[in-house]
Amino acid sequence: MSTASVPNSAPPRRARRRKGKRVLVVEDDLLLAMELEAALLDAGAAEVMICGGMTEAAAALESWSPHAVVLDVHLSDRDDGWALAEMVSLLGARPPQIAFSTGSPESIPDDVRRLGPVFAKPYDTAVLARELLQEPPHGLVGRLREALR
Repeated sequence: MSTASVPNSAPPRRARRRKGKRVLVVEDDLLLAMELEAALLDAGAAEVMICGGMTEAAAALESWSPHAVVLDVHLSDRDDGWALAEMVSLLGARPPQIAFSTGSPESIPDDVRRLGPVFAKPYDTAVLARELLQEPPHGLVGRLREALR
């Protein structure tokens, strides 16, 4: 079975709805990227942008502000995808949520792993989408309840 790649020179692919979160998917496996896009839209994402590599994703972040980012750690143009996660975590007062998508979760440095959940390939894209799009608990009481679960 062959996997298709999202060419780095192609414009980012975008799918839209009206309400919900904007999600950036940085994934060089086109089939997985499209499956993630469908799962995210089904789970209520307003807009999904797919980028096939780090260069394309960095350029997209200059003009587009996602609420969440799904990041493949090992991309065709860079093997340290977590560098983008570190950059994203510094964006504004409320940086986007991050979820890592990887075939080798052990390669993510411990200090980067704290930035978001790690989904080891293969995984259920619907589970990732639900977890990423669920609303965080509001206020001190909500955060305490979530922490005690």
